[in-house]
Amino acid sequence: MAALQIYQFPCLSDNFGVLIHDPEAGLTASIDAPEADKVTAALKEKGWKLTHILTTHHHADHTDGNAALKAATGCRIIGPRNEAGKIPGIDETVGGGDTFNFGSHRVEVLDTPGHTAGHITYVVPSTKVAFVGDTLFAIGCGRVIEGTPQMMWESLKKLMALPKDTAVYCGHEYTQANARFALTIEPDSPALQKRANEVDAMRAAGKATLPTTIGLELETNPFLRPHVPAIQKRLGMEGRPEWEIFAEIRERKNRG
Repeated sequence: MAALQIYQFPCLSDNFGVLIHDPEAGLTASIDAPEADKVTAALKEKGWKLTHILTTHHHADHTDGNAALKAATGCRIIGPRNEAGKIPGIDETVGGGDTFNFGSHRVEVLDTPGHTAGHITYVVPSTKVAFVGDTLFAIGCGRVIEGTPQMMWESLKKLMALPKDTAVYCGHEYTQANARFALTIEPDSPALQKRANEVDAMRAAGKATLPTTIGLELETNPFLRPHVPAIQKRLGMEGRPEWEIFAEIRERKNRG
């Protein structure tokens, strides 16, 4: 089995585009399609032909490129079953528990609602990679727009259960702002302090802070750490259900 090749590039103001390529099968998928011109330029740079778009959720900054890319390439668009009516050009719908083959690689689908009602995540176990859209961010998580905090927490728990060395590709470059907020929730964490400094250095050098890993997020992302006594104490929520503590952290981020 040839290794899955992955290429990440900036789109719009703070989105990421991602291409995945199976060289044996000659297949290339765009994870979401934020901006058709940027996806097309990335394909040209790599010398790959677009065959699929794997959509995580319906928001326009993840689907605006669908129609133009499909018209230009005839690519097949796969997306969330529970948002099918909102995904431009969709050909095939998938939901939690479904699997499909991308060349020689099996893709597993997780339902991860909260940011949107039908948001999904694509996991490729052979490559230890997850494409999480706007559910999880580096040192952050998506805003709860169409779901509930409890729903979002259940989605995050599914991602937390993935192997720690799973590489995580997120939809946006929000890490620096997320780190500043995280330090208001867990200011005494050496791991978080170290990571915040590293993120500042990466951004100063013009480098992307993604992908991250599940292990790094478990260690430094306050949205995944409502069980930590220091966070519970700081929020005055000792012993409260984890989803309620998560909801309080998310609400503080909303106000920040």
